[in-house]
Amino acid sequence: MSFSASIITLFPELFPGPLGASVLGRGLADGLWSLEATHLRTFATDRHRTVDDTPSGGGAGMVLKPDILARAIDAVAPPSDPRPRILMSPRGTPLTQKRARDLALGPGAVIVCGRFEGVDQRVIDARNLEEISIGDYVLAGGEVAAMVLLEAVVRLIPGVLGGADSHADESFENGLLEYPQYTRPQSFEGVDIPAILTSGDHGKIAKWRAEQSRALTAARRPDLLARPKS
Repeated sequence: MSFSASIITLFPELFPGPLGASVLGRGLADGLWSLEATHLRTFATDRHRTVDDTPSGGGAGMVLKPDILARAIDAVAPPSDPRPRILMSPRGTPLTQKRARDLALGPGAVIVCGRFEGVDQRVIDARNLEEISIGDYVLAGGEVAAMVLLEAVVRLIPGVLGGADSHADESFENGLLEYPQYTRPQSFEGVDIPAILTSGDHGKIAKWRAEQSRALTAARRPDLLARPKS
């Protein structure tokens, strides 16, 4: 069974967007994964198709109504659906490469794209929504965040990138940042490709790359070195 992504959003026209281009788009066309965007307003019951209301207790902005969102989630993913239910949220657990790998190995995901001031807590609890953040900043809505999550996941699905080892040495896959990359021409603005990379000695090349990865990680992301290996 291929990876199946269901998006609940106020802007279904934004999808697939960049997910429909390049290797991800080819994987989508080839059936390696699927994407369906559902319009939240479809589940509103009044003539204005209202999906939000003022926050209880006062404050700025609007909050997505729990009854409307619950109906949408239940329609897209009934109780028997094994896919995790995810809410893109700046207060969520930060997205990691490990979480992306775990999702890529599963049946897919149901992703709720928040808007306005947020989502009523009762539907988050009642529908067991896993809150995921893509960074310590706030966006206008969850659509771009959902695309980031899906790109991180879908590229790990076997066959999407081609070779099975296409992402084995990338940043975060082994707990380190990726080593520097080079390609022809041999000399660019007076700077040559490091000689070891054209030496043909694969053992020395692997050792150099490992040293470079560790040095870059220590300089730019020392927090990664302190994390337990996953």
